Amino acid sequence: QVQLVESGGGLVQPGGSLRLSCATSTNIFNFKSMAWYRQPLGKQRELVARITAGGNINYGDSAKGRFSISRDRAKNTMYLQMNNLQPEDTAVYLCSGGLGSLAYWGQGTQVTVSS
Repeated sequence: QVQLVESGGGLVQPGGSLRLSCATSTNIFNFKSMAWYRQPLGKQRELVARITAGGNINYGDSAKGRFSISRDRAKNTMYLQMNNLQPEDTAVYLCSGGLGSLAYWGQGTQVTVSS
């Protein structure tokens, strides 16, 4: 059973930083792509960042210039470094991985940006 487990969320002041982690139960390079999404309360889920097995990266408009996606092969973990966080970044952040014809999701981690 493939599992994705997010961690690293929390409460941060505007302008602060957080690093989210997504630990996988299988070799991270088995996923043809992995991504971070976020879903603010009452709103639609949106792509934050995606990285393919080959290392190609793309960011959603909200993340460009502030967020950075990466992965650690030895730890089978994907990361999202988030800098200069703003209240509009408040959301549940979820990681996702495509494996074969299936998409796997973590349970999400709450990020709240507030003073």
